[in-house]
Amino acid sequence: MKKLHIKTWQRPLRSLVSLWLGLAIALMTNLPFFNSFFWAAAQPPDPDSKSASELRGVWLTNVDSDVLFSRDKLSQAVQRLKRLNFNTIYPTVWHEGYTLYPSVVAENTFGKAVSPIPEWQGRDMLAEAIELGHEQKLAVIPWFEFGLMSEERAELTRLHPEWLTSRKDGSKVFVYGERGQHRFVWLNPLRPEVQKLLVDLIMEVVTKYNVDGIQIDDHFGMPAELGYDDYTIALYQKEHNGKRPPEDINDPEWTRWRSHFVTDLMVKIFASIKTTKPNCLISLSPNPRAFSYQHYLQDWYRWVDLGFINELIVQVYRSEMAEFVNELESPELREIRKKIPVGIGVLAGLRVQNVAMELIESQVKATRDRNFQGFSFFFYETLGDRDLAFANLLAAPAIRPSKPVSIRKT
Repeated sequence: MKKLHIKTWQRPLRSLVSLWLGLAIALMTNLPFFNSFFWAAAQPPDPDSKSASELRGVWLTNVDSDVLFSRDKLSQAVQRLKRLNFNTIYPTVWHEGYTLYPSVVAENTFGKAVSPIPEWQGRDMLAEAIELGHEQKLAVIPWFEFGLMSEERAELTRLHPEWLTSRKDGSKVFVYGERGQHRFVWLNPLRPEVQKLLVDLIMEVVTKYNVDGIQIDDHFGMPAELGYDDYTIALYQKEHNGKRPPEDINDPEWTRWRSHFVTDLMVKIFASIKTTKPNCLISLSPNPRAFSYQHYLQDWYRWVDLGFINELIVQVYRSEMAEFVNELESPELREIRKKIPVGIGVLAGLRVQNVAMELIESQVKATRDRNFQGFSFFFYETLGDRDLAFANLLAAPAIRPSKPVSIRKT
């Protein structure tokens, strides 16, 4: 097993230049001076430098929420969040195989510069979010929500069906929704064309807009049941003396081999951003470590270890406090907080699920008690008509974290 593991890592990561450049920058970002400089540069100006440090974010979505559908609604939301002492917004910009801002990359790739939904026509939602957010001294970090996932009928997937990956039986579609109305497919992270698309989209945002960072999440990976498409099988056979991939989707070597390609894509994104705009923050909002790796081949703990992630917000969407606390007390999160700011994703509700304010308050308290550096709520619309409660929860202004936490001894 050891020889096989070494052999796997000895193969090119499809971009050795990007890999070594990424590693070099990662080493730089671990230097105390550079790290301090980077984090200071990454923060938007705040009028109250004496405020406590705490990440207070909220995701802005275009599903079950109309906050992004007009400049007026976005402006009202930003002013409200500032009044409630939030300091960060994560507006979605990549959804169901479309950008939610005018994109030359998207237009050149699949013929649609922006999502065909009427609310996106004739405006640049991302430019509006940045302008309005920065006016209120909020950090604006565009969220590439869908990662490698796309809608089955989107132009991207209809024009490039060869870019998709599949299960052992050849099926590709994942069906979601109460009536099965949402049908999603996954782009294959092993394909150079797919990697180029993701890098180009992210770099378009980084270079064209005055963003404080970018965020990727749990969709930046591939479900473990996928990888049995012809392209992936041929590549695996080429590197394994003609042997086909294991039938067991959770085979350790098969999992490790596929996950390396997701890491390769992360290397390319990191190197591209940091050589172009070094003070652009790279944020990641994954599921907990074991689930991410086993179910989505996302080895984000290694990414943090290599220095590719500047901010981590772990989605801990639990309705039972015991389960929530158990995730917070995982040893890996304690270690990571010594390296980068770590926050917790807290579920404020869903269209089909109400979350009581008492539970939200308890989860925020548990996060603070365990010395995490903040939290982000999913999602804006579910803050609901609870301004007084959130105002009490966020009683005083706070600036975004500027350095890793100093872990208290227990």
